[in-house]
Amino acid sequence: MVGLGTVGRWLLRALDSQREQLAQQYGFAPVVVGVANARHGFVHRPEGLDLPTVLALAEGGRPLTEHPNVNHWQDALAGIRETEADVLVEVTQSPPTDGEPGYAHMCEALGRGISVATSNKWPVALHGIELLKLAGKNDAASRAESTVMSGTPVLSTLTEGLAGARPLALRGTLNATANVVLSDMAAGASYEAALAAAQGAGLAERDPAADVEGHDTVAKTMILAALVFGVQLRREQVVRRGITDVEGQVREAASTGRKLRLVATLEPSGPGGLAARVEPIAVAADDPLANIDGVMNAVVCRADPVGQIVVIGPGAGPELAGQGVLSDLIALAGRPARPR
Repeated sequence: MVGLGTVGRWLLRALDSQREQLAQQYGFAPVVVGVANARHGFVHRPEGLDLPTVLALAEGGRPLTEHPNVNHWQDALAGIRETEADVLVEVTQSPPTDGEPGYAHMCEALGRGISVATSNKWPVALHGIELLKLAGKNDAASRAESTVMSGTPVLSTLTEGLAGARPLALRGTLNATANVVLSDMAAGASYEAALAAAQGAGLAERDPAADVEGHDTVAKTMILAALVFGVQLRREQVVRRGITDVEGQVREAASTGRKLRLVATLEPSGPGGLAARVEPIAVAADDPLANIDGVMNAVVCRADPVGQIVVIGPGAGPELAGQGVLSDLIALAGRPARPR
C-alpha cells in the first residue's frame, strides 16, 4: 500500500519502469494493492493495481475510483484497517504538532504485523522508539531511511552497517536549504539574496521557516537519537537556533578561515541521556563538515570500537527520498514472509 504524494508517485514510476531490473537483481517483484491521497481517499484491488493507470489518474487530478474494479474508502486509515498487505509505504508530510495522520497510519499497520517504510519525518521523530517496539512486538519492521539525508544511506549505515558497535556522539549538517543559503553567504551574498536564490531554484519553500529556523533539522536530530542511539527525545529537549540572523557570524568565520554551518549535535549527557543541539557553528577548515557545500549533507559519527565514520551525500529532493524508500522496500523484501 502506497501514498500518492510526490515521493509516492516517484516510487510507483520506479517500480513500474524498473520492474525487470528489480526482479533480476534483487528478486523483488512487488504488487501494489492499495494507494491513497488526501483528495480521493483510499482505493484497493487485492490482485494488484495497474501502476500506469494510477499514475495517470493521480497526475491528472482525476478520482482514483476511476481505476477499474477497486474498493474505495474516503479515509486512508479506514482503508488500511480493512485491507491486507505486507508493507505500508507512508509518505505523507505530517506536521510537528502530533505527526498525524502518518503516526496513526503506521501504528495501525505495525499493530497488525504490516511492515512500514516511510519518508515521513515527524511521526518517527516524535515516536521512533515506540514504532520500533510496536514493530518488534508484531513481527514487523519499521524503516525510515528517507527521513534523514533523503536517499543517502545514513540510517542503515549507522545501524545495520555498524551493528555491534556503540555510537558515542554525532554531528551533522542535515538541511540542504540551510546549507545552500550559508554557502552562498560565504561567497558574499546577503541572507535575503541567498534565500531568494534558493527559493528561485526550488530548494527553499515559499515559507522557509522549517528549514532556516532549524525545525526540520530538529526532526532529523530526534530521528537519529531514536534510531541510532535508542533515545527518544522531545522537541523541547533539542536546543535550537536558526540561520536568519547570522551574517556577522558568517563574516567572522571567514576572517579566521572557518565556515559557518547549521550543525546538529548529539552528545552523551548523564547515564543513558543525550544532549541535543541545532545551531550555527563556525567549523575549522579541516573539519569534515567544512567542505559540505550546496545541497550536500553529512553526518560525522564516533563509535566504539570503529572510530569516526563520515557519511556524505545529497540531502533533498523527491527523487532521492523515493530512492530511500525503494531501498527500504528492497530490504523488507528480504524478510521472511509473514503468515496471512
